[in-house]
Amino acid sequence: MRVYVPLTLSGLAEAHRAGELGAGPLVAYAVTPALREWYLSDDIEELEYAALNRAALASLRLLAADPAAARRRVVVAADVPDGAAAAGPDRGLDPAALGEVRVAGPLPLAKAAAVHVDSADAEADVSAAAEALAAADGGDDDAQFVVDGAEDHELLWYATQELPNLV
Repeated sequence: MRVYVPLTLSGLAEAHRAGELGAGPLVAYAVTPALREWYLSDDIEELEYAALNRAALASLRLLAADPAAARRRVVVAADVPDGAAAAGPDRGLDPAALGEVRVAGPLPLAKAAAVHVDSADAEADVSAAAEALAAADGGDDDAQFVVDGAEDHELLWYATQELPNLV
């Protein structure tokens, strides 16, 4: 099963040093039944892209909580055995948790398939989105427009061999 783990650049650097994304349970995103129902597609590539975008939003939330972090969203795509990740039964229908899963146990960085990171030219929009996130969550349409502006930036794809250059 492919999961998408939201991080920050400093979190990615720590994962690189430690050799794992975390000891678990980890919050990640994947193609879940609730995500399938919400996205209304049977195309697995589209569904995985939706899960990646959900993880990118979670990365933005990490940035909002850490003002010192570099203003670039980071998502690590990793493969875990089927059954190693499961949606929380109490969060499956929560719109804020679409695609959210918990990965049990440690997740070695060696299981990473790719790393997705914002380009440097996205930093201003990502920074503004991180600042506007709380207001957007409160229903402010103008703030939601700012948050959506970060989503206009596609995350760049990096092979795992490029990880030392990213951190």
